[in-house]
Amino acid sequence: MTEQYVLDLPDVDETQVAVVGGKAAHLGGLSRIEGIRVPGGFCVTTYAFRRIMAEAPSIDERLDQLSRLNPDDREAIRTLSGQVRRTIEEIAVPGDLAAAITRALGRLGEQEAYAVRSSATAEDLPTASFAGQQDTYLNVVGPTAILQHVSRCWASLFTERAVTYRQRNSIDHRTVHMAVVVQRMVFPHAAGILFTADPVTGNRTVATVDAGFGLGEALVAGLVNPDVFKVRGGEVVAKAIAAKQRAVQARPAGGTQEVAIDPQRQEQPALTDAQVVRLVRLGRRIEAHFGRPQDIEWCLGDDDFQDDFQIVQSRPITTLFPIPETGDQENHVYVSVGHGQMMTDPMKPLGLSMWQLTAMVPMHEAGGRLFVDVTRRLASPASRAGLLDVLGKGDPLVRDALETVLDRDDFVPSVPDADPGRPPAGGAPSPVETDRDPAIVTELIERSQESIAALERDIRTKSGPELFDFLLEAFEEHKRVLGDPLNLQAIMAGMEATWWLNDRLQEWLGEKNVADTLTLSAPGNITSEMGLALLDVADVIRPYSEVVAFLEGVEDYGFLDELAKLAGGTEARDAIEAYLGRYGMRCVGEIDITRPRWRERPTTLVPVILDHVRNFEPGAAGRRFEQGRQKARKKEQDVLSRLRALPDGDRKADEAKRMIDRVRAFIGYREYPKYGIISRYFVYKQALSEEAERLVEAGVLPEKEDIFYLTFQELHDVVRSNRADGRLIQRRKDAFRSFHALTPPRVLTSDGEAVTGAYRRDDVPGGALVGLPVSAGTVEGRARVVLDMANADLEAGDILVTPFTDPSWSPLFVGIAGLVTEVGGLMTHGAVIAREYGLPAVVGVERATRLIRNGQRIRVHGTDGYVEILSPPPAGPRPS
Repeated sequence: MTEQYVLDLPDVDETQVAVVGGKAAHLGGLSRIEGIRVPGGFCVTTYAFRRIMAEAPSIDERLDQLSRLNPDDREAIRTLSGQVRRTIEEIAVPGDLAAAITRALGRLGEQEAYAVRSSATAEDLPTASFAGQQDTYLNVVGPTAILQHVSRCWASLFTERAVTYRQRNSIDHRTVHMAVVVQRMVFPHAAGILFTADPVTGNRTVATVDAGFGLGEALVAGLVNPDVFKVRGGEVVAKAIAAKQRAVQARPAGGTQEVAIDPQRQEQPALTDAQVVRLVRLGRRIEAHFGRPQDIEWCLGDDDFQDDFQIVQSRPITTLFPIPETGDQENHVYVSVGHGQMMTDPMKPLGLSMWQLTAMVPMHEAGGRLFVDVTRRLASPASRAGLLDVLGKGDPLVRDALETVLDRDDFVPSVPDADPGRPPAGGAPSPVETDRDPAIVTELIERSQESIAALERDIRTKSGPELFDFLLEAFEEHKRVLGDPLNLQAIMAGMEATWWLNDRLQEWLGEKNVADTLTLSAPGNITSEMGLALLDVADVIRPYSEVVAFLEGVEDYGFLDELAKLAGGTEARDAIEAYLGRYGMRCVGEIDITRPRWRERPTTLVPVILDHVRNFEPGAAGRRFEQGRQKARKKEQDVLSRLRALPDGDRKADEAKRMIDRVRAFIGYREYPKYGIISRYFVYKQALSEEAERLVEAGVLPEKEDIFYLTFQELHDVVRSNRADGRLIQRRKDAFRSFHALTPPRVLTSDGEAVTGAYRRDDVPGGALVGLPVSAGTVEGRARVVLDMANADLEAGDILVTPFTDPSWSPLFVGIAGLVTEVGGLMTHGAVIAREYGLPAVVGVERATRLIRNGQRIRVHGTDGYVEILSPPPAGPRPS
């Protein structure tokens, strides 16, 4: 088996990751690219590592212990991983394995200097780079030293940072193996890193070169600031030359050392512009070979002044957000759907395709998220202003990002309008007739309910391929209901009345965001009713201590069946069942049909019910709604009275009264179309779940949830053929897991640039966190940073800080004093419900959940749109 223990790098390629690890596989691929120089060497394969692991059976027990540890238990991980490393390093390398390594050294030169580098099988992969997780040793000389450092590389698979990384990424320690690369050492004049895409903005047309003197380890270790060059279109477009006071160089007897740079050389560039351009040209060749942007380690030897660079490593840049595929070479500008829908988490393939099939506009997928291409509307002067106005009202950061792109004259060229006589695309629908106002909302809700009832009735008899044909027709009905002009008019009526009131009343009375009070407890808001209704459920449960105690220990989804055995349990079960009957189709991230609904996992609601039992008195729902209604009525009287005292006051008061009536009639309906969509989604999902059960029973799929990793059309094909591609499903699962590490941008270009908008305000205190004011008022309290609704632990007076909220979060809103989110706009669901409940709220606060620590005291300025942090962070871990 000696031939399997060692492979020369030229004999290795990217298909052999399981044998040689990610680093060696990439080096083998690099060595095949014309014009790319790779230092000679060989790889000690994973067969050698497995043999070493078999020499110490005690490691298995420790790996079992490691896998059970919490990733945050650093002390326990440090202790156990240290024991594993020591055990591996103490194992003597078997004679035949040592001989194979020594023979490979003999072919290259036994007394040459080498770099000995770890190459794990879960390393330098497209979805996880594992950069810096294992060890590298430089300038190692002699067979004895080489063997010693090979053992150290094997052991480095279990460094504390590598173990923690795998734990956090749900990677089984036993599935990862270690190969070791042994390469001729290069003693460079300069070295550094080349990113073939800008690692900050993601722009694929801009390459970034970091360069310093000596070995690249000085840059990796942060000993010096590098020279930074940016290259676009074959020329250096920006550069910053650093004062490089230190360098890492090889010791004559082996190893490395820090040395001081001659003061006269410190501010000289490590590379000339011509060398930088030449290096980027090589990088583009490497990128083309691997098919994705690369993070490349390079060096330029002391005698290599003819631009003869050597490449010592290349890995994918895994932090870049993917670009939607278009099949053309045109420029495109994309706006995130998730930011508008308050769900920026990745979606599974079935969820993505179902939303695309039922959406009113074409949507493009990238990184598990959806985007709308707005290029044509930006290019047309007639539609551009309307688009920017609508998007800017929703989220100023989106508007600013789009304006940033438009400022680059060459990216979105203006085109003449196809029909100058047509109204602007995306403009507001014609106003709703005032005399029809009271009846329109009732009529629309009845239409929606009738359509959903027909869907539920007709789908019961459908299965197999017939079900999918039926669903395609149902999707058209879905879009017809959503696209009904009257539906759009009703939505816009409430929104436009809100904007009119805020603008006019600030102009006439000098008061900001008056509509926030005028819309309190507006009738007909299905989402705010959902939050208050859970208070009524708590009222039913509160008198029964046995039921409360039972619910505090509930973990199983079938707990509702057990309730009937308890005193008061039948009443509690009936109340929860009634709630689920009306709202059970909802859940966090509900635009993804694959997410578990409350009806499927009713335990999700139990912590919120118990919080309501503890924190509220009976009848709280009715009192809160009536208090809001009275406050809105009093505000209306105050506004109208003050307006009548102004010049031309009767006219102003009459106009304001019409708009107040309009906003009260229509703003609640803003939430209903989403409720209708999600109600339909639950019907679709139940039918598809039955198909999944049949596929599992037939042995076509091992698990029901496997259908979530297929698109709608792919699932249709599986049902028709009774055959599924298990490898495709596994690849989709791996990709979905990797998408969680990506942050979706609000605006993305076809160059891959994530364009970040800014508020551009100078009216906030220093150190405050700026956002968008969406619900007036100021509140001070304890910040509760919640990343998962199921883990919410809220007390009365807390301020909820979270990445985003959707309608499923509204039951939490009744128990908090204020709201801060990272994502949101003036008319997104969290903002609407915050105004309904009178909660001061600021949304669109970038990195709020990282900058605000759980338990800190903060002040939310909901009228002016900023958050002040009043106390230092408390001791303890961040929320999970």
